[in-house]
Amino acid sequence: MRAVMLLFVAILGLAAAPAIAADDVATARAVISAQAEAFARDDATTAYSYASSSIREVFPRADIFMAMVQHAYAPVYRHKSFEFGAAQTEAGKVAQRVHIVDAEGEAWEALYTLEREGDGSLKITGCVLLRAGQAV
Repeated sequence: MRAVMLLFVAILGLAAAPAIAADDVATARAVISAQAEAFARDDATTAYSYASSSIREVFPRADIFMAMVQHAYAPVYRHKSFEFGAAQTEAGKVAQRVHIVDAEGEAWEALYTLEREGDGSLKITGCVLLRAGQAV
């Protein structure tokens, strides 16, 4: 009986893992979208609220963070299209690809990384931006 119960718990755990991963991907996409919408409104405070504590250590104020994004991540800051690609999850971390067409019509690939913070929220820890088709 105990073996059957352990088997049931193990199967239940395996069945729940994809659901948790799918929830993490959905949450990550919502966070990335909300930040992109904040950029579009020039709402530095809201955009900054989606940055992880490690990003906030490097950029201690919302206006400094926003200036960095405007300069170094112009396709993220202003774009014509923003479409989610493949995602991977592992232990509370998410890597999410985003296909972007910038304001001038040039294609880009962004790889966002997100992690769970101490309060359980999923925050953006980084973004690598490459022109589409560019070798890594």
